[in-house]
Amino acid sequence: MRYLNFGTRSLRILAYRSAAVSDVTLILVGRSESSGLDRKGPVKRGKIDMRTEGIRKTAFSLLLLSGALAFSQPLHAQHVITNLPRMTEGDESPVSYMRPHYLIYSAAPDTTSGPPTSAFTPTQVRHAYGFDQIANQGAGQIIGIVDAYDDPNVQSDLGVFSAQFGLPACTSSNGCFREVYSGGKRPVANANWAVEISLDVEWAHAIAPKATILLIETPTNSLANLTSGVTVAVRNGASAVSMSWTVAEFSGETSMDRNFVSNGVTFLAASGDAGTGAAYPAASPDVIGVGATSLTVDANGNYLSETAWSGSGGGLSAYEREPSFQAQFGIPNDSRGYRGIPDVSYNGNPGTGYAVYDSVGISGYAGWFQVGGTSAGTPQWAALIAIANSMRVAGRKANLSSTNTTLYSLAKTAMNTDFWAVTQGTNGTCGTLCNASAGYDYLTGLGTPQASALITALAAQK
Repeated sequence: MRYLNFGTRSLRILAYRSAAVSDVTLILVGRSESSGLDRKGPVKRGKIDMRTEGIRKTAFSLLLLSGALAFSQPLHAQHVITNLPRMTEGDESPVSYMRPHYLIYSAAPDTTSGPPTSAFTPTQVRHAYGFDQIANQGAGQIIGIVDAYDDPNVQSDLGVFSAQFGLPACTSSNGCFREVYSGGKRPVANANWAVEISLDVEWAHAIAPKATILLIETPTNSLANLTSGVTVAVRNGASAVSMSWTVAEFSGETSMDRNFVSNGVTFLAASGDAGTGAAYPAASPDVIGVGATSLTVDANGNYLSETAWSGSGGGLSAYEREPSFQAQFGIPNDSRGYRGIPDVSYNGNPGTGYAVYDSVGISGYAGWFQVGGTSAGTPQWAALIAIANSMRVAGRKANLSSTNTTLYSLAKTAMNTDFWAVTQGTNGTCGTLCNASAGYDYLTGLGTPQASALITALAAQK
């Protein structure tokens, strides 16, 4: 999911082009009302221009109705954008399509001069979470990024991003970057998904700069196409697969969980940016669901605290049964025995978002943006897994499999050293399920990574 803020104006952009076409409305958040821009002090909750509750309930109802058609429907990349469904050509509802889960918070005053000064940089994030304490940077591992449509400038934009922040060059010529079209030919370009692709690729590289980035572009944003793209990523050697998109849960989703089972591969998905509520594929017990927080650091960039971001998706699945790793850990308020989402979290509040370079442009803006959402953390967790796998291979061990089981096992014995606890924040008005708390909660899961300790622990597992 991503948020874009260009002041206080509302912008309309085309989310995708397919049999069903929809407009995505970006509700832009003014800087003066931002949430967490001052990362040296307490995070202040900003105001976001939202639609009425009646429309929101209508949107939710349409999401439920569309669930049964999800397999052939387009998915949503996670956006501070408010995506409201409306009927389009052929009476098809665009909510059945996957959408990317990013939100653009702001563009630089001059988008060509450099990133917004309020945006986190790779050095800041690596230091805050402790990645800079690990020498390994993912060498020998392949991070699969699965997104819809084509970003024609992805490689050149990655070059600008890498040069800006002193990262190693990542190109097809040096073997660091690979691009595969799952449908056999280049998909049509899509500006909305291009921002998602830029976010995913650039920040996976920022956290694991020596890993190979494998970008899989699918012909459309249908669930069928995107899950096929996941299979293509695995066939091309990915050991961690990042999926920054969701669809509303649907009754047949358990039959699709098989797409996320492969020995030596970890699958990760954004939990959504609409607050409380479960979404797929993060709801699959074979996937690590990634929620979002608001990160605060001190003047030296050291970690201070995190609160749960109000947009972080999460809750109890309507269809997936509680997996053994959650049953053994013990998740709250789950007397009926269903899967809890998310499993982990990461900074994702657009107000404490990330510098992203995208030259394709969106709504007349191109260049540097500040971007957040649950999909901002998903590729960075994939990079964390890649680093752990690189260390495992160096120690003559296999890549991680069934990684959720390992994460919950580590949390049970070393939660305070492997994870940052997130105990403040809410994503709705549903009581316990909407409030962050000690232990596991339905906004942030087990918490955010204390990367040095967690990666070392993952590498040490048999």
